[in-house]
Amino acid sequence: MAKLEPTKGGYYLWNYVPSIVAAAIFVVLFLITTTLIMWRMFKTKTWFCVAFAVGGFCKLRDATRRPHDTNIITVEFIGYCARASASKKTGKIMPFAVQNVLILLGPAFFAASIYMCLSRIIRSLSAEHLSLIRPRILTRTFVIGDVLSIVVQGGAAGLMVTGNHAKLGEGIVIAGLLIQIIMFGLFMMTALVFQKRINARPTIETVGSANGWKSSLRMLFLVSILIMIRSIFRVVEYASGHDGYLLQNEWPMYVFDSILMVGVMGIYYAWYPTSIVVDGRKGDVVPINSY
Repeated sequence: MAKLEPTKGGYYLWNYVPSIVAAAIFVVLFLITTTLIMWRMFKTKTWFCVAFAVGGFCKLRDATRRPHDTNIITVEFIGYCARASASKKTGKIMPFAVQNVLILLGPAFFAASIYMCLSRIIRSLSAEHLSLIRPRILTRTFVIGDVLSIVVQGGAAGLMVTGNHAKLGEGIVIAGLLIQIIMFGLFMMTALVFQKRINARPTIETVGSANGWKSSLRMLFLVSILIMIRSIFRVVEYASGHDGYLLQNEWPMYVFDSILMVGVMGIYYAWYPTSIVVDGRKGDVVPINSY
């Protein structure tokens, strides 16, 4: 029977025995949603969505140009696999560290494709003049912020497996999450301003357009709100400390993180941006360095 155990150093990594059933359910859900998104990505050759399909760490060699060299591994899927295995290994550092880092970082990888999608919508409508930020700068700015968030959170998550540096790690993770929240806030403001301007001053490309830009824009708002809610929850969770209610109980993570992230992937698949046309091309992505 699974029980709560300390590490060899006497430090308790967990405040509860993680549910193997709950973790297994989300292993299946993330496997299904990731597979569906990957199927659409390869079918439509929308390589800018590779970061979303990955949802975490991958061996990525300039996927926008050499997609067949990409070895895709979804972070959320592996994260919950590690969490399921940790149920009977609560005193082991490795499964705790793997699930902690990967589940924490998954949404940051979703963000990369979301940022690129807005840039493509703007370019597909020849509406660069209506955007607060030029599409080329928009993608680079938000992706750089996203990478910074990943680096900060990823580096700090490793500190949390040691009793001596756990509080420092939690503080740095909060900083990484705040970067993510700020970037998403700026992104949503940019998208809202663009929507208002394009509705007030539609371009020729919007008239009778069948490229699905409106549904894609709605999709971006929905998934951004869900990721924002999840990031705010994570900030509150870590700010409450190791002895706080949110880290003492397992259900809040599944309600305010796992379910929301499955929802993000489901919404992205349902309104997948397959029909956005950029420079007369449908599906295939313009390399990142051309934005």
